[in-house]
Amino acid sequence: MTETNFTLITNAVELQNAVTELATQHAIGIDTETTGLDPYYSRIRLLQMASPERSYVVDLFKVDAFAHQGLRILLEASRPVKVLHNAKFDYKMIKHLTGIEMGPMFDSMLADIIVLAGKSGSHSLASCCERYLDKSIDKSLQTSDWSGPLSEGQLEYAALDTVLTLQLRERLIPQLKESGLIDTAKLEFDSIAPIATMELNGVYLDADCWRAVVKHSEEGYNKIAAELKEELAAGVAQRNLFGEPDINLDSPSQILDAVKRITGLDIEGTRASALHPLAAQYPVIQKLLEYRTAQKSVTSYGENVLRYINKKTGRIHADFFQIGTPSGRMSCHDPNLQQVPNSPEYRSCFKAPPGRKLIIADYSQIELRILAEFSQDKKLLDGFNKGIDLHRMTASQMLNIPFDEITKDQRDAAKRLNFGLIYGMGAQGLSNQINVSVEEAEGMIQQYFKAYSGVHRWLTDAGDAAVRDRQCRTKLGRLWQFDFDSNDRSAVAAYIRAGKNFPFQGTNADITKRALVLMFQPLSRLNAMVVNCIHDEIVVEASAENAEEVAATVEQAMVTAGQETLKSVPTVVNTVISDCWIK
Repeated sequence: MTETNFTLITNAVELQNAVTELATQHAIGIDTETTGLDPYYSRIRLLQMASPERSYVVDLFKVDAFAHQGLRILLEASRPVKVLHNAKFDYKMIKHLTGIEMGPMFDSMLADIIVLAGKSGSHSLASCCERYLDKSIDKSLQTSDWSGPLSEGQLEYAALDTVLTLQLRERLIPQLKESGLIDTAKLEFDSIAPIATMELNGVYLDADCWRAVVKHSEEGYNKIAAELKEELAAGVAQRNLFGEPDINLDSPSQILDAVKRITGLDIEGTRASALHPLAAQYPVIQKLLEYRTAQKSVTSYGENVLRYINKKTGRIHADFFQIGTPSGRMSCHDPNLQQVPNSPEYRSCFKAPPGRKLIIADYSQIELRILAEFSQDKKLLDGFNKGIDLHRMTASQMLNIPFDEITKDQRDAAKRLNFGLIYGMGAQGLSNQINVSVEEAEGMIQQYFKAYSGVHRWLTDAGDAAVRDRQCRTKLGRLWQFDFDSNDRSAVAAYIRAGKNFPFQGTNADITKRALVLMFQPLSRLNAMVVNCIHDEIVVEASAENAEEVAATVEQAMVTAGQETLKSVPTVVNTVISDCWIK
């Protein structure tokens, strides 16, 4: 067949013939054309299905295909594998509008992201076809009107996509195998349904509570802004008609000039990284940093968040990009639920509806446990396996003070050191974090690596290997490849840090996604649903009557996911049952 040969299906007999033929295949291409992008406000106009030999286009305005039992069985069965590009979109549309949960999927978009391993480039179907099939395709009809009479061109366009995804699968599988990425791809494909369902579930936000918090935040922001203006205008006579300091807080040049004048410092810019070391010594700099924090809260998480509440569901259905970073971490937008300010005021507005509860579950010190697994440091392993407070133990080792005499401040400093060093934090960064001199911070780091020599050895080797091999991997095998000028010292330093922290972030992301997969089916049987996921924290909504059982189910899935990867240390999960998103 040519790429545009297809059979248009407009009745049940034609549909049955197509289903019979497709059911014999190992893999079939699947795609939809819809009247919009929101499953709550759109309809599916066309369902496209293809085998390597034949393509079918089902006009759903003429035949109620999803009521056909054979089609439902075909889509939900473990075979054939369903091959899609950006499968999350089609999965959401089909599940919400028909109740069908598609069986195992191969997503050519996710496969492309995995194979490119951090290299920049578009992952659209057109880009993938150029990259792997050496074909240029016209996607101009993608945004055409699919709600009215369809042209022959629209039908040919729709039929072609499913053929192309099948061809992409044949090209991508060998590349996944060659790069040792089959396990990574399987995890991502298994995660499509849980993540898509989480988006469909949405999270409930109390609008009145949010407005009250926003109002309070804006008042605080205005107060800090006024105080900052007065401090920056010290010694300067310029005032506006209302007697206020005539300075623009959003002008970097004005801010820089004022800070230089007040402090006498010859600083090059006002980026946070440059200002943090000076905040403790100069009140005006501390106030500037407070202002920027308050500004971010009111601009990113103000009244604008309420416009994302779906009028039909009363819930926020954010968009989670499944591979948001090379490490495999998800990103989120419209709105970004992963960066909601971590304060009780904001998070208490995310509530469980009447008769429901929220289960908030997160991994305890998961990245340090991953560090212990990678490094096999004897002291670190011993601490975790004996259930010792690791931060207190680190403070004791670092300061040579008996374990029971460690103060809260000393434990907090050790905690920052434990987490900071695996992300390449240096003496200056530690100095900023715990308000000690750079010299003192250097001594603490040296003492830390003396206490945990296995960690020091592994981090050094990992950083060196990343620069030498120009790649790094997670425990599962997820790959990040990079290219840089070896004579560029800043680039080399950046990829040394990447070699140290990518394995932790990436392995953490892999474990969390595996947990989502493991709890997906059990939660559906318990009238419970995942409503949010923030790195290693999972938020589940459940009926109040069985919240305890759901919490146990969530915890077990998360522990199992951790144990599959972490063989040398226990996996610990903290769970809280609450009326709102507060641990």
